[in-house]
Amino acid sequence: MSTSEAVEVPQPLALSYARGFGEEGRDWIAGLPALAAEFLDCWELKRDGALRAGEASLVLPVLRKDGTRAVLKLQMPRAETNAALIGLRTWNGEGMVRLLDHDPESSTMLLERLEAARTLASLEDDDVAMGILAELQARLVCVPAPQGLRSLGDIATEMLERVPEAMAALADPEDRQLLCGWASAVNELVGEPGDRILHWDLHYDNVLAAQREPWLAIDPEPLAGDPGFDLWPALDSKWDDVVAKSDVSRVVRRRFDLLTEVLDLDRARTTGWTLGRLLQNSLWDIDDGETVIASSSVAIAESLLNN
Repeated sequence: MSTSEAVEVPQPLALSYARGFGEEGRDWIAGLPALAAEFLDCWELKRDGALRAGEASLVLPVLRKDGTRAVLKLQMPRAETNAALIGLRTWNGEGMVRLLDHDPESSTMLLERLEAARTLASLEDDDVAMGILAELQARLVCVPAPQGLRSLGDIATEMLERVPEAMAALADPEDRQLLCGWASAVNELVGEPGDRILHWDLHYDNVLAAQREPWLAIDPEPLAGDPGFDLWPALDSKWDDVVAKSDVSRVVRRRFDLLTEVLDLDRARTTGWTLGRLLQNSLWDIDDGETVIASSSVAIAESLLNN
């Protein structure tokens, strides 16, 4: 493939940007083919496979001039992409996909290429998959958070301020009681938010097979805080399979036990911060118009509190 091939923007990505960012998002999408062409040329890259897209980024497999396999990742500059760059530079490939080059102005990144088609979700044995994720997470959170990241203390304080209004939006008194209980757990911990660098979205689909190591994490959304706040994505991984095939409480408790053991976390404190993560998710859902708490959040909370 040549670098001159025009990049076609997938419709789901265009719709995601229009829905999330309005006119600004539509303008960025309109300029995306030219942006891709600019960095293919600037970094002397040759396209090397079909493009992929998520809700917020376009990813092009490429070859560098020396033949190294890489991916060009393009996303609109915003606080989240700036945090990702800080995290990638801080981890410097330790348990994480390696940042090969980047453009601060456009937030364009050149990353080492991993095996996009093979994630931890492909493993049959959940204990094996969770063990791999836990070992990676332990390596990530052992690093002190650098300057420039949002603090869990600030996030938790904002969450607590929003709880009264959110409770009024819930239709079921039991849901309101749950939300109140989760807020109480956060209130007990907010004064000690922690200072580690967190991935914030480490689930099975964000761990890919690699060549440099068997598995590496991708797509961090870093913040500074307590590692206990970082476990929910792992607990929620392959949730439909957990519900369909297993005793939900047993799987959640098993996952929690494995994670807290490998990361050497205090179980009571980690339970509190996990309830804080469920609170955060519920607040986001309420912002989107939901009037009930997600069944998965209820199940995870019950599993941990009855452990």
